[in-house]
Amino acid sequence: MAIDLLSIARTGVAASQSQLGVTSNNIANANTEGYNRQTATQATLQSQRLGDSFYGTGTYVSDVKRVYNEFAARELRIGQTSMGAAETSYSKLSELDQLYAQVGNMVPNGINDFFASINSVADLPTDLGIRSSSLGAAEQMAIGINQMQSQLDNQVKQTNSQIESVTTRVNEISKELASINLELMKDQGDNNQILDKQDALILELSEYAQVNVIPLDTGAKSIMLGGSVMLVSGEVAMNMGVSAGDPYPNEPKITASITNKTLDVDPSKLGGQLGALFAYRDDTLIPASNELGQLALGVADTFNQMQSSGFDLNGEVGSDIFRDINNPLMAAGRVGEYSSNTGTAVMSVNIDDVGALSGSSYELSYTTAGDFELTDTQTGSVTTLTQTGSQLVSDEGFTINIASGAMDVGDRFEIRPTAGAAAGIGVIMTDPKGIAAAGPTLTADSANSGNTSVSLNSMDSSATGFQGVGSSITFELNTAANTYEAFDSSGTSLGTGTITNDNINAFGMDFDITSSTTATADSFTFDLTFAEGSNSNAVAMAKLSDVKLMNNGTGTLTSVFENTKLDIGSQTKAAEVSLSSAEAIYQQAYDRVQSESGVNLDEEAANLLRFQQSYQAAARIMSTAQTIFDTLFSSVR
Repeated sequence: MAIDLLSIARTGVAASQSQLGVTSNNIANANTEGYNRQTATQATLQSQRLGDSFYGTGTYVSDVKRVYNEFAARELRIGQTSMGAAETSYSKLSELDQLYAQVGNMVPNGINDFFASINSVADLPTDLGIRSSSLGAAEQMAIGINQMQSQLDNQVKQTNSQIESVTTRVNEISKELASINLELMKDQGDNNQILDKQDALILELSEYAQVNVIPLDTGAKSIMLGGSVMLVSGEVAMNMGVSAGDPYPNEPKITASITNKTLDVDPSKLGGQLGALFAYRDDTLIPASNELGQLALGVADTFNQMQSSGFDLNGEVGSDIFRDINNPLMAAGRVGEYSSNTGTAVMSVNIDDVGALSGSSYELSYTTAGDFELTDTQTGSVTTLTQTGSQLVSDEGFTINIASGAMDVGDRFEIRPTAGAAAGIGVIMTDPKGIAAAGPTLTADSANSGNTSVSLNSMDSSATGFQGVGSSITFELNTAANTYEAFDSSGTSLGTGTITNDNINAFGMDFDITSSTTATADSFTFDLTFAEGSNSNAVAMAKLSDVKLMNNGTGTLTSVFENTKLDIGSQTKAAEVSLSSAEAIYQQAYDRVQSESGVNLDEEAANLLRFQQSYQAAARIMSTAQTIFDTLFSSVR
């Protein structure tokens, strides 16, 4: 048997042609997103023995592989997840920061304008035009708060819509990946084009949430989402969905279902765009809305209480300017009931002390019989509440009422004391004469110890024993025994009582007591005579702009809003820094993948030239073999 030059040349031509094909395909796909560079593995054919030696019989392309580094691809997916989350957080926070910087200015401006109008009323308390302007300023302030709440509500709706859109896309990708897995299982994972498409889809998926890829022996890949949900298992894909939130339906949650089983997905474990959207909604938007509600409650309660401390132009105890803080329109959304509850309890929340509110939300749980726990969701602090009648009284400025039914062990409720207030605040006073500019006169008895002072909180003309406008009432205080006795204008005793927490609420008068030392007989007289030109209560109202009434005496009315604004600005700046860091990490991972799997046109051009020369050389062998054959044929002719 002789060496078959033509056969060897043929294999060389075929192999070179294959190499040229692979190289050409690389060059053609240099700009194709998700394409991994391919290489042809060339091997020698089996040798044949001639005499005492072995001679080669040619070459062939044994395999066409794509250049792929699983570790580099994993780093890229992690970088993509981080960058997706960072981009989303920065985008949403920047939008909210702009909202507070532009639209949000009308809230503190409205409050300042209202205080200025009250100051004008104090200057000319009988001028009806100024009083009308003051009510107009109150209306504009309330509208500004309403509009700001509407903007925050729109942000929530927009974020929910984005969550739904991303979830829909995740669903589409999961189904595509399951189909690809089915094809790969048929081809045993050898189809490079399908593998590229699979990796591209997984990389896109990693932008939306954290992805863990589990290679299977069949050539397919299972995909775990967020470290807890098996999104794709072989050729089976889970169905992702968005359902009504629990306990608040307008705050949707994500679910994963397969056949007839559905489970809730923890958004805090998702990462990527989905995790960032949920974090923005739950950790920024909802708290901002609650704090705006806290401001609305503070404004309404402060001025309504001040109204009840004075007399209007009609000579009557002042009535509310704003809607009552416990009006149903102001209390919408304060309680959310979890769907897992088995009890029948219907809950409501009553605000007792606006100054003690923090803007937080709470979880109320019934742990064991008679044992209620109130957990601050922001600080994590837990307080045990005791049921008194149908009420659970907290130290946070509100009371929880069990309106009907009963709780079962394990029942939970989310409490948002300030929810709904910003949307519900409104001016209910229509008569400008109703502004209570005048106030009662407080006189301390000359024989007092001088160590005790009192401050009026409010008056209630409907209370039993109220002496009425034009009269007076005197309280003799015994701070040593924590008791008091009240007298009318003629000196007749109206009754006695106990001082509770340095406060007296009796005969229509509610006032606080401050005492540095105990005394046995300090007397104070409230002169309830109405004077048309009096402005003492209006002056007191105007001074409230600088008084720390909120957050347990640590902030003013406007500072509640300004603190929220500053916090959002701080979060936006932090998100910007995080985005820069995430982009750098992603770029590093991307460059590494490209250096290994990307197409280098210079390198491919060199390969093209090399394989072209190889092809020409193999063809030359065929030509040489033909010449030899012709020569031999001629020699024997």
